[in-house]
Amino acid sequence: MRTIGVVTTSRADYGIYRPLLTSLHTDPEVALKMYVSGTHLSPEFGSSVRFIEEDGFEIVERIEVILASDTPEAIAKSMGLGLIGFGQSFTKYRPDILVVLGDRYEMLAASLAALPFKIPVAHIAGGELTEGAIDDSMRHGISKMSHLHFASTQAYANRVIQLGEDPTRVFVSGALSLDTILTAPRLSPDELYRRFGIDVKMPFLLVTFHPVTLEFEQAEWQIEELLAALDLAAFPVVFTMPNADTGGRIIGASIRRWIQSHQALGFDNLGSAAYHSVMSHALAVVGNSSSGIIEAPSMKIPVVNIGTRQAGRIRAANVIDVGYPHSEVLGAIRIATSEEFRHSLQTLINPYANETCSAASAIAQVLRNTPLDDSLVRKRFRDTVLE
Repeated sequence: MRTIGVVTTSRADYGIYRPLLTSLHTDPEVALKMYVSGTHLSPEFGSSVRFIEEDGFEIVERIEVILASDTPEAIAKSMGLGLIGFGQSFTKYRPDILVVLGDRYEMLAASLAALPFKIPVAHIAGGELTEGAIDDSMRHGISKMSHLHFASTQAYANRVIQLGEDPTRVFVSGALSLDTILTAPRLSPDELYRRFGIDVKMPFLLVTFHPVTLEFEQAEWQIEELLAALDLAAFPVVFTMPNADTGGRIIGASIRRWIQSHQALGFDNLGSAAYHSVMSHALAVVGNSSSGIIEAPSMKIPVVNIGTRQAGRIRAANVIDVGYPHSEVLGAIRIATSEEFRHSLQTLINPYANETCSAASAIAQVLRNTPLDDSLVRKRFRDTVLE
């Protein structure tokens, strides 16, 4: 039996992982082990570990890393705690393959801790760019410590190869997050209202604004500009709260104050089924979350993408890019919510979609069948001539 370990750090990556986890969990020749860290374990961020427990996946270790502050010093210390915690965990529970996703510092810590144990690392969503965040550097760092790569698009796969990775170990899987959108049942409007108080029968905006970690000094100004634009747009708003990066608590506090005097709701954790159900009814998605870039095109939902956090990502025609000033954000919201713009998206094709099979099945097949011999952890740098 092959033991496959999966690192999950937040509600966001767990929602993306879920179709893959289900596929691996039901395979009689795979032992699925979950390494849970990050905001999953924090009451302040909704203790989303409960979703993993409810789904019945085995948690072999809980690695605490979140501190009571999100200053640069605190984030650096959290990285150190992650490295120590994952190292201790792998001493007790060593998987045959470790799966990590994206660009979070917890994922970087897990990948680094796996190196001395000679644990092969499989990286999902490498090769992407987010030029406004320190995550950009961490993502490429994780790729260099990984042995199998699952890229969302061919362009991203090419970038992983450009980093010196072996092309035979780089696979174009499509974006894993799209599997949930295409296959999971949606919650009905009545159920969304009963469980969350969200009335999707009214026109509303779905808003997520995360810290821009290369501009964390501007976090307060950036969120106040967004809230000023929402004031003037005068739509009901459903917020999902920011992640645990530098400036996240400033943004969260501003949103909570704004909610008190406006027709708005805020959630630490909706869960992926509810989140995508809400998204499917939104007039537009507003903010700087990757879900607007990667997932919203499959629902043909307009997106107002603010600032530099997602700079460099491939985007579809549903995305309107704007700066931070509230006048720009307001103008983009008015375009995005117009009938003309929404109608123009009816034939939209998502560039992150895998047209031949689901991303989960493509990834699971490689994880199941890759030989677990010494050659897997012996990497050779592939030199390329760049023009």
